[in-house]
Amino acid sequence: MTAPPPVPRRGALALLASTQLLLIMDTAIVNVALPSVGEDLGSGSTGLSWVANAYLITFGGLLLLGGRVADLLGHRRVFLGGLGLLAVASAAGGLAPGADALVAARAAQGVGAALAAAAAFALLLLLFPDGPARHRALGAFAAMGGLGGVLGTVLGGVLTDALGWRATFWLNVLLAAALAAPALRILAPRTAAAPRGGFDLAGALTATAGLGLVAHALVGGAEAGWLSARTLGAGGAGLALLLAFAAVETRAAAPLVPPAVLARPALRLANILAALAQTALFPMFFLVSLYLQSVLGYAPLGGGLGLLPLSLVVVAVAPQTGRIIFRVGLHRAVTLGFVLLCAGTLWLALALTPDGTFASTVLAPSLLLGAALPLVMVTTNVAATAEAAPEETGLASGLVNTSQQFGSVLGLAVLVAVAARTADTTRTGAAGAARAAAETAGFRAALLTGAALAALAALLSVRLHLPERAAAPEDRVPDPY
Repeated sequence: MTAPPPVPRRGALALLASTQLLLIMDTAIVNVALPSVGEDLGSGSTGLSWVANAYLITFGGLLLLGGRVADLLGHRRVFLGGLGLLAVASAAGGLAPGADALVAARAAQGVGAALAAAAAFALLLLLFPDGPARHRALGAFAAMGGLGGVLGTVLGGVLTDALGWRATFWLNVLLAAALAAPALRILAPRTAAAPRGGFDLAGALTATAGLGLVAHALVGGAEAGWLSARTLGAGGAGLALLLAFAAVETRAAAPLVPPAVLARPALRLANILAALAQTALFPMFFLVSLYLQSVLGYAPLGGGLGLLPLSLVVVAVAPQTGRIIFRVGLHRAVTLGFVLLCAGTLWLALALTPDGTFASTVLAPSLLLGAALPLVMVTTNVAATAEAAPEETGLASGLVNTSQQFGSVLGLAVLVAVAARTADTTRTGAAGAARAAAETAGFRAALLTGAALAALAALLSVRLHLPERAAAPEDRVPDPY
């Protein structure tokens, strides 16, 4: 039998990293367009929040299942299916006649994004075995993610102003099609043998429903109240289903998440660190943009551009993370990243003033955060996936993506709640300077909470040690690109 031709790794990396850019950019674009959506569809703040939340719930709930399905059905097939669903759902969003239809379209977008993200990350792990080549590939992923956040904010403002909010959804359709076309040529039909055994339907149902309900509780808690019946009911039901999932996995013939995988100490700790990284990082982007707009008076587009220096540093540093890991070792590089994250977030919190400027408050600490972001993201991804066998790449991808997504959702819910509560308790009721001072105090409290989480992660990272392994070919032979 003739062996399939080798996959062109340079082209595959460009394709997969561009998918990461698309998924990050989509979230930022829609967030910028939400005020215009509300005006056009007559939706209040509650309806608008669910335009964003519906995506987060389905995305977070289906990442783990998406990764395992990719292992079973083939990574390219699931990747293309995810892009196709994302494109169709985006078209439905662009045509949505009302807020309810738009929320449904956003939920479907989350499903497509979960499938595409899990399969794309698994493909990267298969194409780049553990070693320096994978470190560089993960650096490219981090760089494109940072660039996607800024491009999404800028394009969201430009497209909404020039063509209306519906154009932001049609852009997704075009970009998904542009990625799917070369994927048929670049990616091999099946990149790894599927795991043996049947499909764990009970595990899939309990895990997906449990993760979805926990995500629902997290994104709705700040709005409805953490002790509201809706939040407690969703959270309690979600946790109960996750406990049922854990019980199912111990008895399943072909478990969705084999208990032996979760028994690996390095994998468990790496996923915890990945979640903590996003808990501190993801809300920071939102809080900084909000500070620039609501306190310093920037327009939405200006608030987005205020994050451009940070993103440029991410793009510059991310490709160098492999060399840093090689020089100082993985566990030291992880700790260095979290120390920089803690220092940058603390510096930013203490620099905020109600009468400051971008240059005097945000610029310098954001540059330090730009160096920290790729370090923590690449190193935690390396540690979380280093022990994955070829037939476990989708599983490893689903686990670390789920950890990061839930860290983002939890961080945004908790830190925004801290900011709102602090601002309420310090606000004097006067407008102008007093209101700006109260909002600044809220942002500062939220960022100090993020710095504390980063400090906790730095302490935990000292315990991260991967098992010794034989040197992979990438460790001995210079990578050609």
